[in-house]
Amino acid sequence: MMAYGSCRMVATILIIAIFFHEPCIAETPPNYTFMHEAINAPKISFYDYIVVGGGLTGIPLATTLSQNYSVLLLERGGSPYGNPDITNSANFGNYFLDPSPDSPAELFMSEDGVGNARPRVLGGGTSINAGLYTRDDKKFFKEARLTDEKLVNSSYEFLEKVMVFEPVVTEWQSAWKGAFMEAGVTPYNGFTYDYLIGTKVGGTTFDENGKRHTAADLLQYANPLALSVYLRATVRKVLFMTKGRTRPMAYGVVFEDASGNKHRAYLKEGKGEIILSAGPLGSPQLLMLSGVGPKDQLDAHQIELVLNQPLVGQGMADNPLNAIFIPSPIPVEQSIVQVIGTQVGSQIEQVSSINLVLGSPSDYQGFSYEMGGFVFSKLDGPFSTGELKLQSGNPTDIPSVKFNYFKDPRDLKKCVNGISTILTAIESRAFSKFKYANMTAQDILELTVKLPTYLPIHANTSLSLEQFCKDTVRSVWQFHGGCQIGKVVDDDYKVIGADTLRVIDGSTLLNAPANLLMLGRYMGLTILAQRLESDKSESGLWFTS
Repeated sequence: MMAYGSCRMVATILIIAIFFHEPCIAETPPNYTFMHEAINAPKISFYDYIVVGGGLTGIPLATTLSQNYSVLLLERGGSPYGNPDITNSANFGNYFLDPSPDSPAELFMSEDGVGNARPRVLGGGTSINAGLYTRDDKKFFKEARLTDEKLVNSSYEFLEKVMVFEPVVTEWQSAWKGAFMEAGVTPYNGFTYDYLIGTKVGGTTFDENGKRHTAADLLQYANPLALSVYLRATVRKVLFMTKGRTRPMAYGVVFEDASGNKHRAYLKEGKGEIILSAGPLGSPQLLMLSGVGPKDQLDAHQIELVLNQPLVGQGMADNPLNAIFIPSPIPVEQSIVQVIGTQVGSQIEQVSSINLVLGSPSDYQGFSYEMGGFVFSKLDGPFSTGELKLQSGNPTDIPSVKFNYFKDPRDLKKCVNGISTILTAIESRAFSKFKYANMTAQDILELTVKLPTYLPIHANTSLSLEQFCKDTVRSVWQFHGGCQIGKVVDDDYKVIGADTLRVIDGSTLLNAPANLLMLGRYMGLTILAQRLESDKSESGLWFTS
């Protein structure tokens, strides 16, 4: 894994790290009586279900399962509550400059040389991202094997009533409605959560007071007598029973608290399961550390082989993002993503009056980030994929990952189309008041490529949109893969070749989802239904006509 260089290079990981200047919002943390520091966990405990990872899928999953069964939820990070950098929009993004082990954002550099970050906090990405909310398209439902449309919709509604709001659209954002329409990003769909081709106003997880709402808010629906949540709990491995069995069976986990003390949690006798929801880096890494993965990698790190599964860690992908800075002749309000332009292959979003790349005043070449904004194209898919490998046998070490941005020429074509749409929208009548009349698209590109980036800029990069895409690529933190459905897990997210073990998170997906929260709720309800059917069948109460 590549290391960071200068402070500026660290800072450029702020894809949408926006610093507002609003008054801080006072917050009263919820009284979750079932949430504790892992240092207070018993040395040995037993549960019906053990969920590893308190993020976008783990929280709704554990919350749902707790309605009928005892559940342990283990999160390696701390609580989002009481941390003003997380909860208050005034401090949005400060955590990306915090390299400490307690930071809610863990920075890393991929082998591609592009900076990235993964959440290390209860609530996962909802505790550190820009708060844009949208539902997924039908293609995602098919790929994720989510066949019950009614259950999909009710799962969305479960979370939307708690943590999603309609934004108050600023003048800068509103100008993009007309700009996108003039550029052919049609129709205009108004305010909606739905994933639709065209222009729309999306949802946000920041309320009108600037307070962030995260997946952790869904814990208010948990059964407090059945759920135990432990923070700063690093799972070292999943325990398997292999003796006398044709297939390994997961029966427990070993986790460490902040002081390095080891704890063991076991499944109760019955039909419980261990469910990994540790994310696209954490879940494949934990499988390998537990002996499930490519034999050559496990042998290299002296990890005992439990199940040779060469596809663990494969299919890693990250959605490329390319941003353009547009200086404005008039003042603009600060804003995060509100208006979205969606076309086949890419989605275009924008922010205003923010030092997106944390450049110095001189980096802006006579202009100022406070008088302007960034508009960026992020690709769907993508087609390009890479792989994840262990760096060591220590779960706190970030694995090595390469995404191979734009390796597939189809991704590069989508990027060029997105950038072309942006340049057309900039020249629109609707956006004209926010653009210098004598500034050409070529001028804007040349200004942009001189801002801080990760990769070396080639000569005349602004003359080729293909080279512009390659040189200015960033991450939008939507990396996925590593435990793909149909390859590492089956259609029910059960690990192929093992018993009582599932993976339910972004690592299973073939394409980046817009919304993982729904998946956690959906699968929680599905598991409850499967368990009820099995129990009825065994008790002789299940009859078929």
